[in-house]
Amino acid sequence: MIYDYLIVGAGYSGCVLAERITSQLGKKVLIVDKRNHIAGNAYDEYNEEGILVHRYGPHLFHTKMKKVFDYLSNFTKWREYSHKVLAVIEDKKVPVPFNLNSIDIFFSPKQAEKLTNLLLSKYKLETKIPILKLLETSDKELKFLADFIYEKIFLGYNLKQWGVKPEDLDRTVSGRVPVFVSRDDRYFQDPYQAVPLFGYTKMFKNMINNKNINVLLNTDYKDILNTIKFDKIIYTGPIDEYYDYTFGNLPYRSLNFQYETKEKEFFQELTQVNYPNDNDFTRITEFKHITGQKHHNTTIAYEFPEEFIIGKNDPYYPIPNEENHNKFAKYIELAEKEKNVFFTGRLANYKYYNMDETVGVALQLFEKTISKV
Repeated sequence: MIYDYLIVGAGYSGCVLAERITSQLGKKVLIVDKRNHIAGNAYDEYNEEGILVHRYGPHLFHTKMKKVFDYLSNFTKWREYSHKVLAVIEDKKVPVPFNLNSIDIFFSPKQAEKLTNLLLSKYKLETKIPILKLLETSDKELKFLADFIYEKIFLGYNLKQWGVKPEDLDRTVSGRVPVFVSRDDRYFQDPYQAVPLFGYTKMFKNMINNKNINVLLNTDYKDILNTIKFDKIIYTGPIDEYYDYTFGNLPYRSLNFQYETKEKEFFQELTQVNYPNDNDFTRITEFKHITGQKHHNTTIAYEFPEEFIIGKNDPYYPIPNEENHNKFAKYIELAEKEKNVFFTGRLANYKYYNMDETVGVALQLFEKTISKV
């Protein structure tokens, strides 16, 4: 068979574009993935105990983009879900992002009231303040609070998650979990917050259920380049790998998960509990809180960040700093010279996309470029 597009990667970017190309343009697509499943890092499955788990860490869909939510709604019904996170600090569990309720838990009523009023005198209610910006304050008492939050909430977690201090990364990273001048304990405030009712993998299966889409798993696309015919490539893998590391490898952080099933209905009070300062793991996830599944047992996952090593583990998070941006820019120069190759996704674009951003970028690529080719 001759394919119009070879798509490398069966995650969000690859599957969204495969769906658009086949349903809107009527063209033929082959999706190739090294892994033994579709859905990329959003992949979920039932484990041996019959509990639905996310194999690559918790995936909680949230977005401000109605267009993205409506698009995915073509392939799934939703279970409403608002994510909340607790962090264990000095034997206390406090809401994250750190907010006004967190202040009440840590400090005496009198001091908590004083600090809350101080924040509200400087910032409007519902304001989100990046911790590195808050640290720049000249107010002595506000600086005390900023130092406290930085040391107790951010520093230890960042060192484990990224291997460096928050200030050694782009501020976009620390800005993802701001100090929140609010009593809203939700991790996200986006208007659309939900998870696929029957799981992410089922949503992906529905997305690529088209006679013009073929899927080849357990396959490195480079191994089949000389055995198939196609016109164009959509590449969603690491861009440095595509160019055989011409300018050296782009660094990523990886993750290692250890799963345990407990003989109890629930292990912890929420989906996610963070451990920024103690233990080697960063967080414990309990999946039944996400899915709403009824089961007499429960499965949890301990999450251990680690350095990405080519051939040993999977790349998860691009590490955004000036040196890496400069190296990525060299790869972009090569990519811009390509005529029939399109790069998209977290790995190909070397950007820390959320799920909705990944979908949005893929839809935009289709609408502005691929649909007009």
